[in-house]
Amino acid sequence: MARFELKLPKMGESVAEATITSWLKEVGDTIELDEAVVEIATDKVDSEVPSEVEGTLVEILFNQDDVVAVGDTIAVIETEGGDVVASTEVKVEAPKEVAEVEKKIEKVVEVVSAPISKTSDSGKFYSPLVRNIAEKEGVSMIELGAISGSGKDNRVTKDDILTYIANRGKNPQPKIVASQPETPTKSDKPVAKAAPVSVNGEDEVIEMSRMGKLIAKHMVDSVQTSAHVQSFIEIDVTNIVKWRNKVKDAFLKREGEKLTFTPILMHAVASTIKKYPLINIALNGDTIIKKKNINLGMAAALPDGNLIVPVIKNADQLNLVGMTKAVNDLAGRARNNQLKPDEIQGGTYTVTNVGSFGSVMGTPIINQPQVAILALGAIRKVPAVIETPDGDFIGIRQKMFVSHSYDHRVVNGALGGMFIKTLKEIIEAWDVNQDF
Repeated sequence: MARFELKLPKMGESVAEATITSWLKEVGDTIELDEAVVEIATDKVDSEVPSEVEGTLVEILFNQDDVVAVGDTIAVIETEGGDVVASTEVKVEAPKEVAEVEKKIEKVVEVVSAPISKTSDSGKFYSPLVRNIAEKEGVSMIELGAISGSGKDNRVTKDDILTYIANRGKNPQPKIVASQPETPTKSDKPVAKAAPVSVNGEDEVIEMSRMGKLIAKHMVDSVQTSAHVQSFIEIDVTNIVKWRNKVKDAFLKREGEKLTFTPILMHAVASTIKKYPLINIALNGDTIIKKKNINLGMAAALPDGNLIVPVIKNADQLNLVGMTKAVNDLAGRARNNQLKPDEIQGGTYTVTNVGSFGSVMGTPIINQPQVAILALGAIRKVPAVIETPDGDFIGIRQKMFVSHSYDHRVVNGALGGMFIKTLKEIIEAWDVNQDF
């Protein structure tokens, strides 16, 4: 008999840890090759960890709801055969820049430093992976406590500490300040408390889902971080409606894909961002990070009513056919809970289609750390004044409202307004005689 260590696999760029949500097998159960053993969850994607061997589950090393670092052994499977079974690890190739940083860390000689505790004095949790990197790089508990975490409950992830180490020489070291008891003053503002909710015997109490809690926290954090401002514009999409109706059957026959309005509009958004690159930024403290790639987030509804935002990478480099295939693929796999962690990360600008729910317009909340988000309203037939060389007349046109929410700390009204004005011009100039 041999023992095989089942490890938490790598799940893509900047995913350093996951939460055990459910064990699908118990100790003593027989496990087949590629059979799912445990369900795990990152910030937004749920997935399963399959077994790489056949055997019997003899040991479970983590409990449900435990947070586990990538590479940690989570279970032991006893197999038939030789005395030793090598522990393997399922890997997803990381981007070149991340891989280079990881290689540098692996080559670093062990640094003798004070041990890193599992939790800080304030109760902040640090995963084994983060603690290991901190000890190798000589990062103190004080420095670790100064890093702003992007993981669940603001935990410091592998990506956070790697970014800190990469910029360590550029940032001033945190000062050690002796803690002093807080003395309330008259100017102190009271902390807002949630109003109590009364529950009677006829009310139904429903526990929020894990994803629901994450989304709620993400939304509150965004509102507390960004100064949200909205601009609105009405766009005549008659030419696009006519063109799509004319080519959709031929498009389906040639490309094997249904042509909806979403990829057409996403293609126009990517073209507009290229003209206004200062919309495609992120804010880190007092520093503006201008993103090189245009990665469009596409809010998609899940069967349980929650939303997820898969990302179309390098959207400005796709033609309409490529955009259609990307949109249909991501939307379909989002509905079936088949997205990979990498496919919901790295977005630089987000588009949400509130019109799919019948809404005329909406005021969406910015998806941090981005600085803007666009809401597409429902397309409606409306009476409109049509200007011609022979005079004006009233006709039926297809129109939609577009809402642009942006962070007024870095995006002023001129940029936010000009962005959707240009988007309007691109869409209304659509050539109804063009090919696809």
